[in-house]
Amino acid sequence: MAMTVGILGGGQLARMLVLAGAPLGVRFVVVDSAEDACAGQVAPLVRADWRDFAALEKFAQDIDVATFDFENVPAETAQWLTARTRVFPNPRALAIAQDRLAEKTLFGECGLGTPAFAAVDTREDLDVALREVGAPAILKTRRLGYDGKGQFRLKSTHDADAAWAALGGNAHGLILEAFVTFECEVSVIAVRAPNGDFRTWPLTRNWHADGILSASLAPAHVDDAIARAAFAHARTIAEKLDYVGVFALELFVHEDAVHGKELLGNEMAPRVHNSGHWTIEGAVTSQFENHVRAVLGLPLGYTAAIGRSCMLNWIGELPDANAILRESGAHWHDYGKSPRAGRKVGHATIRARDDATLADTLQRIGNALGRQAQVQAVIDALHARAA
Repeated sequence: MAMTVGILGGGQLARMLVLAGAPLGVRFVVVDSAEDACAGQVAPLVRADWRDFAALEKFAQDIDVATFDFENVPAETAQWLTARTRVFPNPRALAIAQDRLAEKTLFGECGLGTPAFAAVDTREDLDVALREVGAPAILKTRRLGYDGKGQFRLKSTHDADAAWAALGGNAHGLILEAFVTFECEVSVIAVRAPNGDFRTWPLTRNWHADGILSASLAPAHVDDAIARAAFAHARTIAEKLDYVGVFALELFVHEDAVHGKELLGNEMAPRVHNSGHWTIEGAVTSQFENHVRAVLGLPLGYTAAIGRSCMLNWIGELPDANAILRESGAHWHDYGKSPRAGRKVGHATIRARDDATLADTLQRIGNALGRQAQVQAVIDALHARAA
């Protein structure tokens, strides 16, 4: 009998989980409150709120395991589901990743350094936090912030009133984080099975525009010691949480005057992640297939890279697909979403046998699409590691 995975959240991540799991004979049911949730184009869609327990009761009866494509599903809903079906990742992991303060605290418990931070619940707390953390700094909502939302950058303490006016009404509290200079941002995409089998894909380097991921390059070119440390931190966190499934750990590579090059934890995503999209064509087993394997207790697939890959995110609207599809090693992903400012509507992955070929391909794509700025930093990184 085919196994059925229930996914809470019906966006592009759920859509790609369905597409990855179908060849394994896995069936899917998706829950989302939006009528146009794009995963509903490829799997049965149950329209329901996260606290519509009558609909979720039927959903739980029809599946073998529940998982998430969206970390802001209420942890109480995940806990409620555990009495009715298996739930991976577990509600504790979900709850910690939903709260930036709990997340940073977890990193410290696992030996991963972070930028200095302090909890902020009142306007007076903000002044105290600024004295402790210093400025420049970033004031963030503890919950429900993603893709640069729910953040205010303070260049100096004089920006405190404006920051509080922008975010001070948040019911879930705030966190002030020190602004740190960093060499680059990298992410570990990792997967852990119920039996403890743990695997990582090669480290990924990321670039952002307006707080949203713009491009990812894999494998990232970093010191071997940094890569080993990144993987070790991810494993420690996964084991502490008894995590099952794929997750992303975002890290800053920071140059410290005393300790030299080190890693600082930024955040964790308890799900498949945008910076792992390159694995669909660029790795032996994608993050999406391995997440399905993990939550169903199937053997994990091999995570080695195939050549060099760059993922380009399409935000707001799709560019001309022909400029991508005419390139050897290029792969196009349209999420089936209507255009909207700031919305992730698709991506492309370009795979090549070596850095030079990938750089040349990206140059042609940037010129053809008028997106030279999006690809130039990746090209520079490729040329730097070839030098």
